[in-house]
Amino acid sequence: MQYRRLGDAGMKVSAISLGGWINYGEGKVPADVARQIVIRAYELGINYFDLADIYGRGEAEKQMGGVLKQFPRHTLVIATKVFWPMSDDVNDRGLSRKHIFESIERSLARLGTDYVDIYFCHRPDPDTPVEETVRAMHDLVTQGKVLYWGTSEWSGAQIGEALAVCEKYGLQKPKTEQPQYSMLVRERVETDVLPVTATNGMGLVVWSPMAGGMLTGKYDDGVPEDSRFAREDWARDRYLNDNTAAQIRRLKPIADALGITRSQLALAWVLRQPGVSSAITGATKVHQVDETAAAGDVTLGEDTIREIETILNS
Repeated sequence: MQYRRLGDAGMKVSAISLGGWINYGEGKVPADVARQIVIRAYELGINYFDLADIYGRGEAEKQMGGVLKQFPRHTLVIATKVFWPMSDDVNDRGLSRKHIFESIERSLARLGTDYVDIYFCHRPDPDTPVEETVRAMHDLVTQGKVLYWGTSEWSGAQIGEALAVCEKYGLQKPKTEQPQYSMLVRERVETDVLPVTATNGMGLVVWSPMAGGMLTGKYDDGVPEDSRFAREDWARDRYLNDNTAAQIRRLKPIADALGITRSQLALAWVLRQPGVSSAITGATKVHQVDETAAAGDVTLGEDTIREIETILNS
C-alpha cells in the first residue's frame, strides 16, 4: 500500500481508502460482513476510513466506529462530515457554528473517539457566511476535536474564498477537498478544483473513482438484477449509455495486458494524478477489498495513460 501526504500536511493517508456511504448503517451489508470488510481493509494497509453523519443518519458512524475501536487509534485516519439535515429541526443542518459544534459532539460519540482526523464541510452552505464556518472549523482544530478540516464538493472559487478568510485572520486552512473524480467525471476537478487545491497545499480524497461501479466492467452486457444500477435509477441514468459502455469494454485489453482488473485500472488512473491523496472505495464483499487495495501499488506508464485517454476521448 502506498501512503501519501494529505496535501502539504504531515499526516499520510493510504492511497486506497474505505468509505461508508452506500454500504454501512442502512442494512445494505450484513453486520458480520461489514465487520469483516473493515478488518480486512485494515489488514491490507488501509488506514483512512471515510464517513459522514448523514450516512444511515448516524448508523454508519456507529457501525464502522465500533469495528475500528479494536485497532490502535494512532494507526487510523478517521474522517466524517457535517452539512446535511439530521432531523426536521431548522438548525440541525448546514454549516452554522451551532450545527458544526453540535454535530461534531454527536459524531464523536457515535464513533467512540475523542477526535477525528479530518472533518469535512460536506457541501457549501449558501445560508451561512464563509467566515462563520471557517472560524468554527478553526476552533475545533484548536480544541483538538479535529486535526485537519476540509471541504467536499466545493467549487474552486468557494475553496479560494475560504482560504482567503483563513489568510486574512490567521485561521487554520482546509487541507483537503473531497470531490467526485473518475475517468467518467473529471472536467470540473481538473479545470476548476485542482488549480486551487494544488497551489494551496490541499490534497484531494476523491469519491466514486469507479463511477458507481460502471468502470468495473460489471455492466458490459446490461444491468444484472442484483446490481447497484438495478436498485438505483439515478446511478444507472448518470453513468450507463451505449458510448460509455463501449469505451469501458475497450479498456479491458489494457487491464488484461497489465495483469490487473478494470477496477484496479480505474483506481490507478485516478491515483496517477499528483493532486490526489486517496481514492475512496466501497465494498459489499470482503474479496472486493482485496482487489481495490491492490490498486494502491499499481503504477501506469505514460504509454498506457495515453492509450486510455484515446479511448476516453473517442
